[in-house]
Amino acid sequence: MYLSSRNFFYDEEELKGRVTPDTITSLQPDEVFVFGSDMNGIHDGGAAAYAVRHFGAIRGRGEGPQGQSYAIPTTSCSFMETHLAIENFIEHARMLPDTRFYVTRIGCGNAGYTDEQIAPLFVEAMSIPNIYLPKSFIDILLRGA
Repeated sequence: MYLSSRNFFYDEEELKGRVTPDTITSLQPDEVFVFGSDMNGIHDGGAAAYAVRHFGAIRGRGEGPQGQSYAIPTTSCSFMETHLAIENFIEHARMLPDTRFYVTRIGCGNAGYTDEQIAPLFVEAMSIPNIYLPKSFIDILLRGA
């Protein structure tokens, strides 16, 4: 069944198949680890530190593509800045349809936001087949469709 949310169309069953794995230990060349970062690129904890160690994240860069990772600032910035960074990320992913982007539960760890606060910021990603989201985000987005 095709559903619409805020003028974005997606296939609910296909979306349920686009779940970011709980643990990512390696990536294929066409895959990217998307993590929440400090606006200043400190990358000292959580998924950000993991991205530095394993996927080429660069200390001092708080947003954008870095190696096989993509940083979305969630700390040392406002919620609106995080929202804008998510919009930037979605546009970036849209331009690379052959690359699979695994979004982690950005903002739901060190930044202190809840899944219910962050998931709606990814509503547009529901219609982009190369963006994979955490199951908790998908569940929230489907409830709001």
